[in-house]
Amino acid sequence: MNYKSLLSFLLSLFFFSCTPSPEKQALELIDKSIEAHQLSKNWEDVSTIKFKKWTRLLDENGAIESESEQWVEFRLKPYFEAKLTWTTDSVLHVANFNGSRMSYQMGANTIQNEGFLKAKRAEIDAAHFAFAQPWNLIDENANVTYEGQKRLEDGKSVASIRVDYGPDSDVWWFYFDPISSQLVANELHAKDHKSLIENTSYDNSTGLLLAKERKSFRIDDEGKKQFLRAEYLYSDYELTFE
Repeated sequence: MNYKSLLSFLLSLFFFSCTPSPEKQALELIDKSIEAHQLSKNWEDVSTIKFKKWTRLLDENGAIESESEQWVEFRLKPYFEAKLTWTTDSVLHVANFNGSRMSYQMGANTIQNEGFLKAKRAEIDAAHFAFAQPWNLIDENANVTYEGQKRLEDGKSVASIRVDYGPDSDVWWFYFDPISSQLVANELHAKDHKSLIENTSYDNSTGLLLAKERKSFRIDDEGKKQFLRAEYLYSDYELTFE
């Protein structure tokens, strides 16, 4: 090997050894996003959260399927607890997870069906996952990969990471503003559909940058929007800090 070839080989080796792995790049981007969403408060100091969540579901023709309004409460410390409260046809519904078991009250009736309670626990977990982004994107079973710059259908340029939560779980992509590092959208590939969920506005009244308005679109295999599936509005935030 001549001198020029050796120098080229060593420079290439140095370059690749200094380039962060896709996993490390993804974790660094999430850390930057967390910093961007922490204005004057830190997520680690949050002990309880309460807010109102309005949801509208639409069919593929744009007709309204349903509208609902819930009060959502999370206690993060010393362990996770959650409660969803709403009224349907003048009947109060309360889904409660006390840290170890799930319960459900519908008016004066206590629902004890295990399959039903399991579904409501999954609903609570989904509500927490959707709300607490970018702080809860990673768990011990997640496989994260930075996928570089991407352009969404509306032309917006984003930095993309892919998160695989396991063989039986949905696969997610999270899209960040390449300048501010704020989380602007995420993409879900579930077993029966694909969705793009856009964060259209934020609430900064608590010292954290939290979701205010979100829209969920069904998309095809190429990522093209097919129709607006859901709209979400988060309001009336009440947070307590340690």
